[in-house]
Amino acid sequence: MPFLALASATRESRLAVAGTRWAAILSARPDLEPAVALQRRLIGLVVDLAETLDHARLPRLSLPPRYLAAKLARGVPVLAGEPIPLPVAALTPTLLRLCEELSQGGAGEAGDHIRTALLEARLDTGSLLTASLARERTAVRAGAANLGLAADLLWLVAELAVSPFAHALLRMLLATAADETALAGALAAWTHGYCPGCGSWPALAEILPGQRVLRCSFCALAWEANPAACVYCGAQVESLAVEAPGAGHRNRRVELCTVCQGYLKAVGTDELLPFPLIAIADMATIDLDMLAMERGGSRPSLKAFTPRRSGAPR
Repeated sequence: MPFLALASATRESRLAVAGTRWAAILSARPDLEPAVALQRRLIGLVVDLAETLDHARLPRLSLPPRYLAAKLARGVPVLAGEPIPLPVAALTPTLLRLCEELSQGGAGEAGDHIRTALLEARLDTGSLLTASLARERTAVRAGAANLGLAADLLWLVAELAVSPFAHALLRMLLATAADETALAGALAAWTHGYCPGCGSWPALAEILPGQRVLRCSFCALAWEANPAACVYCGAQVESLAVEAPGAGHRNRRVELCTVCQGYLKAVGTDELLPFPLIAIADMATIDLDMLAMERGGSRPSLKAFTPRRSGAPR
């Protein structure tokens, strides 16, 4: 199966696509106007940061293509276990702004408490962002509990702030895949349901003519996996129940696994959405989440991967 590397998109093109998507959501669901308004502000901040990072000098990592290919062959994502230096100073203003927007958008004091903890250095910004990049949700929850902060909100703001860096870093690392036989082969052979870049589960599957493409909920990487198997537990098609919300929505469905009860949303599209607009498609399909949960479906916790080997290249 081919690996689908994503090209960069400009701020203007991202916002143009986003505007069209938000208009469609509001046309169908006017009741979502407050949620759309908040998402518009949050995604605006993430897009601005992504644009900045597109023109910034990213850290040079000693991750040779053959080393990455070997990791992928073992089922280990590219970034898993790697000591990656983060541009904390560049990410911090957006992190603080995200807290502000969430506070004003309904999170209230919970968002203010996170922002205050960051400003007072009771919560270390670098450690928070590093844990998010490493997909260590348990560590973030533990830190939130120690400080009396809202764990889910803390995870959200950290994820939004560091995701543009993860996306840019993976685009840089994988840009040479077409010219590196070993890495290209390892990416093409990737059949796991979790992201080959960061290890996150997909937010949904985008259905194009002849393709079912999984989209990472964090870094927005796109890849193909076996459409006849559950992305979470690997159960074959006989164990998958496909639920459609109605006759008028044949291009929207939920794939519910009867073995692990994990579910995946799938939507038809003409082209892959650029980073970070997968979140808009996720909001537009909230009815599919409700349908899946009514059937007992859920999304599993993030996978944990083996820590970095001491002899790996740096």
